[in-house]
Amino acid sequence: MPDVTYPGSTNLEDRAIREIISLAMDAPAKAKSGHSGTAMALAPLGVTLFSRILRHDPTDPHWVDRDRFILSNGHASMLQYGLAHVFGYDLQIEDIEAFRQPHSRTPGHPEVGVTPTVEVTTGPLGQGIANGVGMALAERILQSDYGDDLVNHRTWVIAGDGCLEEGISHEAASFAGRQGLDRLTIFYDDNHITIDGVTELALNDNPAERFRAYGWHVIEVGEFANDLTVLERACRDAIAETERPTLIIVRSHIGFPSPEMMDTREAHGSPFSAAQISEVKKLLGVPDEPFVDDEELPSLLLASISANREERNAWEARLSASGERGQSFLARLASGGVEQPLPTPAPFEKETSVATRKALQRAFDGISATSKGIVAGSADLTDNTGVTLSDTSTQSKQSPSGRQIHYGIREHAMGSIMVGMALHGGVRPVGSTFFVFSDYMRPAIRLASLSHAPVLFVFTHDSVGVGEDGPTHQPVEHLMSLRAMPNLHVVRPSDANETLQLVGHYFSTQVPSPTALVLTRQDIPVLKDDDATASKEGAMKGGYVLRERDDARITLMATGSEVGVALAASDTLALQDVPTRVVALPCWECFDEQPAEYRDDVLRRSIPSVAIEAGSTLGWYKYATDAIGIDTFGLSAPASFVFDYYNINAETLVRHVHEMLED
Repeated sequence: MPDVTYPGSTNLEDRAIREIISLAMDAPAKAKSGHSGTAMALAPLGVTLFSRILRHDPTDPHWVDRDRFILSNGHASMLQYGLAHVFGYDLQIEDIEAFRQPHSRTPGHPEVGVTPTVEVTTGPLGQGIANGVGMALAERILQSDYGDDLVNHRTWVIAGDGCLEEGISHEAASFAGRQGLDRLTIFYDDNHITIDGVTELALNDNPAERFRAYGWHVIEVGEFANDLTVLERACRDAIAETERPTLIIVRSHIGFPSPEMMDTREAHGSPFSAAQISEVKKLLGVPDEPFVDDEELPSLLLASISANREERNAWEARLSASGERGQSFLARLASGGVEQPLPTPAPFEKETSVATRKALQRAFDGISATSKGIVAGSADLTDNTGVTLSDTSTQSKQSPSGRQIHYGIREHAMGSIMVGMALHGGVRPVGSTFFVFSDYMRPAIRLASLSHAPVLFVFTHDSVGVGEDGPTHQPVEHLMSLRAMPNLHVVRPSDANETLQLVGHYFSTQVPSPTALVLTRQDIPVLKDDDATASKEGAMKGGYVLRERDDARITLMATGSEVGVALAASDTLALQDVPTRVVALPCWECFDEQPAEYRDDVLRRSIPSVAIEAGSTLGWYKYATDAIGIDTFGLSAPASFVFDYYNINAETLVRHVHEMLED
């Protein structure tokens, strides 16, 4: 008989726990890399969830109304992989053996789209908590719109000490408490161990009181991490709570049941030695061989949760019987809730000047009225950024269908909540703040890009044009910083009408790339005549020729507000018998995706070129011979003075062209 017991477990659950613990040691040992301890300690909790609590069906892993499960402490990925394997998902023992190997289905941290049961990409601690908030929010909106007979699932998150230490957890938990997201449950694995050692080295919080202060329902399980009856009871209590999100605090022991590694920092990130693995397997009563697979277990566990499959079948019957409502629901899931074709907003008149942030508001006024899946909000800057949805209410527990979200001054959580909503499906999230504060949400933007999550990040007040607010609020390096991020489309439109066009293009794409839309605070000229035509024909390609001259001696390049500067300089140079071309590059990522022949035609490298942009010049030499920009911090002064002070004007560009041509 084994020396380790798991009270309350059935024979099948007991076998599952022991296999998961064994695999959690074997896979990192073979890879010589990975985290065994947390996956071992949480195996009973994971089995409790997958066996007794989660609304899931391994025979249809993408069932729309399944419960969402998120492993926020993604370093414990072997827990999720082990659960997926033993419960009959399409994850074979060969996949487990390939843990952390090139192009395997079991990467070091969970990646959405790679492994069954993985809903979001986790690893950077705390992100999964905010993703879970977003998923719970998306579920509430959809349930309000389509009824609980079609939308009736919950979100379950496992998080660790590191997740709660990261600042994003404070932002996300505060928001979730205010929203009363009662269908969200987070398990806090309180194992008291981090990489450096015991958590008390740096942490003295009282998480129960902290979350109660946020407005959460808190359940303290204590020393019952191995007792499936106690764990199930806590889950049932969370389900019974209908007013608040729930935090369940579980005191586990990392590395259990290893006599040598339990409760040590080495158990966090160091693979166990062969001797340590043998000792644990002896205690577990399992064969002392690597990757022993109980081949009967997946089918037996699958049969044990057959009620879930019956519920899925019943849900499908309800969906079919719901007629037009069900068809609308499926269409919304497929499109993200953006109705096609989109209405065409009235263009802005030429000979006027309009801030591109104001153009965004006009675009939303038209699109959001017909597209109920668009959910928009800001970090306390709604009126400033142009993301007001005039035809909806503010999202809250009292108004669950509301699509206007007030995130508060919580940029980091806002970004990750939107990622959760986007990956949940059925909504198309938009969030906004000043461009300089993209610094606060960079980890969320990165994970959106890594996950290909269709999120629209709106950043206004895009340059030193912020003026009197000074260098703390004037973005300089931000454009280049985000342009360096793979998969992210950084879009800086040339004028108000181009903004309308590009926003429409984003929402007309079924699954658009994560996009950072970078807009001006100040008014800029509306393109006219041939310039407007060129913009309309080329903007969606990310780069285009605004003005072409066969006899051009130099190309002027720009984005955003500086396109007007380049056009003004071109006019002046024409009067001085210096023919020029003008090129706009509103989205570098989009432009780089175009065929080489098109890119060559736009850049025409046979003649020199100079770019002008109110930001760092880093990166421009990929396209231009020379660049005028701002490679220092700004200053507090009226915007017109700041632009001139940093030589972001037509006069400087004209002078620079003459100097280049003389050289």
